[in-house]
Amino acid sequence: MKQELTVALVGNPNSGKTSLFNALTGLNYKVSNFPGTTVEKKTGSTKLNEDVTAQIIDLPGTYSLYPKSADELVTYELLRNKSETNFPDLVLFIADASNLKRNLLLLTQVADLGVPVVLALNMVDLAERKGIFYDEQILSEALNIPVLSINARKRTGVKEIKEKLLNEHARNRVKYFSLDFLDTKFLDELSDFTDKRNHYAALQYAINAAHLISTKSKYIREIFDKYQFDARAFQEKEILERYHLIDDAVRLSRRQKPGTHARSFSQKADKILTHRFAGITIFLGLLFLVFQAIFSWSVLPMEWVEIGFVKSSEWVERTLPAGVLNDLLVHGVLAGLSGVMVFLPQIIILFAFIAILEDVGYMARVGFIMDRIMRPFGMNGKSIVPLISGMACAVPSIMATRSIENKKERLITILVTPLMSCSARLPVYTLLIAMLIPEDAKWGPFNLHGIVLMLMYLLGFAAALFSAFIFKFFIKAERKNFFLMELPSYKLPIVHNLLITLYDKGAAFVWGAGKIIVAVSIILWALASFGPTNSMKRIDEKYITLAMEANQPYTLEELATQKNTEKLQASYAGEFGRLIEPVIKPIGFDWKIGIALLTSLAAREVFVGTMSTIYSVGGDVDDLHSIRNKMSNEKDPVTGKPIFSIAAVLSLMVFYAFALQCMSTVSVVQTETKSWKWATIQFVYMTALAYLSSLLVFTMLS
Repeated sequence: MKQELTVALVGNPNSGKTSLFNALTGLNYKVSNFPGTTVEKKTGSTKLNEDVTAQIIDLPGTYSLYPKSADELVTYELLRNKSETNFPDLVLFIADASNLKRNLLLLTQVADLGVPVVLALNMVDLAERKGIFYDEQILSEALNIPVLSINARKRTGVKEIKEKLLNEHARNRVKYFSLDFLDTKFLDELSDFTDKRNHYAALQYAINAAHLISTKSKYIREIFDKYQFDARAFQEKEILERYHLIDDAVRLSRRQKPGTHARSFSQKADKILTHRFAGITIFLGLLFLVFQAIFSWSVLPMEWVEIGFVKSSEWVERTLPAGVLNDLLVHGVLAGLSGVMVFLPQIIILFAFIAILEDVGYMARVGFIMDRIMRPFGMNGKSIVPLISGMACAVPSIMATRSIENKKERLITILVTPLMSCSARLPVYTLLIAMLIPEDAKWGPFNLHGIVLMLMYLLGFAAALFSAFIFKFFIKAERKNFFLMELPSYKLPIVHNLLITLYDKGAAFVWGAGKIIVAVSIILWALASFGPTNSMKRIDEKYITLAMEANQPYTLEELATQKNTEKLQASYAGEFGRLIEPVIKPIGFDWKIGIALLTSLAAREVFVGTMSTIYSVGGDVDDLHSIRNKMSNEKDPVTGKPIFSIAAVLSLMVFYAFALQCMSTVSVVQTETKSWKWATIQFVYMTALAYLSSLLVFTMLS
């Protein structure tokens, strides 16, 4: 008979949960949100045998069942609430064998909630380098739970884990901490309001309720007062008693190899990489290399993608009968998609570097060395992780601010993170930099494109710090906060995990951006191809007459181009663009750019797709060259000067560096702050900053 178990993957941060999740599930997973939250939930399946499948839930890392952040609260809520639909049949607890004592505090708390537990000792190779070994059998007897050693990064021990999960899910539950010293009536009364299943679960809920669940905290405080229960004293007693048990278990099972107390590689490396001056210099040097690689390594794959779309467009144009459908596919859908998808190789390279830095353990060091810099701006070292991750995407980065305990520092980080140049801006920057600087331009041995791109990212970071400094004076602090961050050991990245991450990020970009781009491209094509009947009819009649004139100076191809341009200006899109042109003309933008600014509110990368669609509709029907060439050749019909002058291109780059052209970001800010107030403030201040900065740049350079 087929059976399905629910297994929760639990552990401290940096214990290797994600590596084990990937090893167990591979690509057989999905990402969603925990009910009632924006915390991402990874669930995947793995077959334990022919009849039993395990659904694996990767829970956010936490140090104890006294949560201090939104991520930790999700783990606590799922484990303590048996009525939860995803309540696990069993917990697979993954612990860092090189720091076992600290990890076991959470394990004993989880077991006392009444959930069967299997302990997987991970990173045993790192522990062995320190000369630390554990006798699994003795540790298992001391803790009274099954124990096995694994190396999740090398995928060793996965088969044994599946066997343990299969055999241990019906095991009797262990209790590590006794509540016999507390009044039974007190516990029963608490259970009436909280959790009748388990006295410890009820007490945990009550202690956390005062600052987590406000609707019931009043009743719980009354019970505390009635029985004179001191929550702080209880927590101290609980933790001390648990560590007595943990100390005994670790002492009995641990074996220390003589002469292995020398400093580890991580400690030696940190003497340099976390140095207050050398650390920052190395970090900036790494960023410089990343942006050089983005341009240098992506040249060939970008050309392949561009050629592929050109060939596809030519094939569709030749194969389908001439008409509306042909025009829609070639100059609408394919033109819009090609404008963005050509930059996918650069985005994958950016994601790869960020994933490698995180996997190696370097990102935590960046937080440590940047804490001193971030403090004067109302943030702390933990803020740098969402900010740097914002180079990939602002949405998950804003969600990552939940690890920041201080509400003021978290709110400031949320408000300024979208100023970091995300991967959606990368196509815009790449397109505009290519129009500004020749492809073979060098500064010594370095690609000038990469240098300019890095400057744009540094501009976004500088704007984030400036904005944070201003917000610091307007947002009140509830309490003083101290910076605590664990520095994990350095590890070599695992190719399998990296490939899964890149597939996940690349697919999210292609499907997420692709759906928006196709929808916008179809709408834009329709708006740019059709207009008021009388206007379109007059233009057709005008060019029929011109074509029949014997002495007219234009070729038929030139007449076709002029006709398409005039029809685009007379279309619904053209009328709309000219309506907003007076507002954007002072910063160097024409009506075509104005249309792209508005459509890219859906997502920044839509800008390039929009320009591709507009110039495809308005240009030569036989011209299937890249959008870069079409934009470079665009002239002002009045002055005859290039539309995309140096001043206009730089103005546009600055506008996109600061503007909040992403409705997904607005939505997630509202969800995270639980207020439209901060989402609105963020949108308004970033739009104003973008407009005023572009006005300054265009005015100075014109």
